[in-house]
Amino acid sequence: MTQSARFPYAGAIDADGHILEPPDLWEKYIEPKYRDRTIRIRTDRDGLEVLEIAGGPAKYIRPGGLAAFGAMGKGEEVLTPHPDRTYVNQAPSGAMDAKERLARMDQERLEKAIIYPSVGLIWEAEDIGDLELEAAYARAYNRWVEEFCADSRGRLIPIAHISMGDPYEAARELERSVKNGAKGAFFVPFTPTNKSHAHPDYDPFWAKVQELDVPVGIHPSGEPPAKRVHQRFRDMQKWAVWHFNVHGAQGPLQAFTALFQYGLFDRFPKVKIVVLESGAGWAGYLLNRMDAVYDSPLGKSVPLKEKPSAYFHRQCWISGDPDEKAFANVVEFVGPDKFFWASDFPHFDHTGEYMAELRELVEPLSAPTRQKVIGENAARVYGL
Repeated sequence: MTQSARFPYAGAIDADGHILEPPDLWEKYIEPKYRDRTIRIRTDRDGLEVLEIAGGPAKYIRPGGLAAFGAMGKGEEVLTPHPDRTYVNQAPSGAMDAKERLARMDQERLEKAIIYPSVGLIWEAEDIGDLELEAAYARAYNRWVEEFCADSRGRLIPIAHISMGDPYEAARELERSVKNGAKGAFFVPFTPTNKSHAHPDYDPFWAKVQELDVPVGIHPSGEPPAKRVHQRFRDMQKWAVWHFNVHGAQGPLQAFTALFQYGLFDRFPKVKIVVLESGAGWAGYLLNRMDAVYDSPLGKSVPLKEKPSAYFHRQCWISGDPDEKAFANVVEFVGPDKFFWASDFPHFDHTGEYMAELRELVEPLSAPTRQKVIGENAARVYGL
């Protein structure tokens, strides 16, 4: 097993670790009425894998592209589609099997991992326009991940995928999944309805979130062209630095900022929000800027009783990346109770040295702050 370095501190919790879903997950777990339009992997005439969604090939992931999901720490050749490189045979140890994942965590000295999907982060980008089918896709994944984590003795933590179409269905699925072991939920940075996640139409979902007292994460995902945040320069659509920095961070931050604009935190003062896989360095800037706008005449358009930073400190958290060099400074400025860390294993937009990088990340912190960041904060927020 190719292995990252062993961590020297106890109690580490990976706040955003990914799994590669089995290729037949949706065929097995979706309700029979949707099976003819489910998510599946087929092979095209060139021998390349094709992701099929809603009865046709996916528009926004190229043939052979699924193999890249397991490319963390590998050479750039894995990003080039080839019949010999498949979604399954490129999966590293621990990416698809729960026992292998626990063995990997033992070697790395990770106590727990909070689990997010891979294929589940791209199918909503297809924007298929069928809210009922999209909700069925989410339910199928949730039923599977609940089972995947069930025998891990509480070390693998399932998080429910919520598709923000019908708010009443979103609330029902959240309640069902939490009753079956999920410790929280996540949604992608856009919605099928083109309304902010905090729009009053979604209040039935947020009421259920508050009732169940579970955190909700905003996770980067593939985005349909009409909803992308990185479309300004048409000549740069395939530039990796541009794409992964602008798309990966700005989508979640736009969704996050909209929660304040709609006054979500006054309507639901016990809701907990986690911003995932978007770095941590933005926190100081965004909190200062939102407060400054709130104090200006523009702030009259914001239906908040307090400054945005007050709600952030009461109800919001950030998952940082192990390779962030300014992390310690941001934690000191914003506060040690507000941050987690995450590996992003096994995805290719980070190196495979996340445990060594994590050690470098937390070494400058005081011992109490270090323990909060590596595990105590996540354990408290997710009730682990």
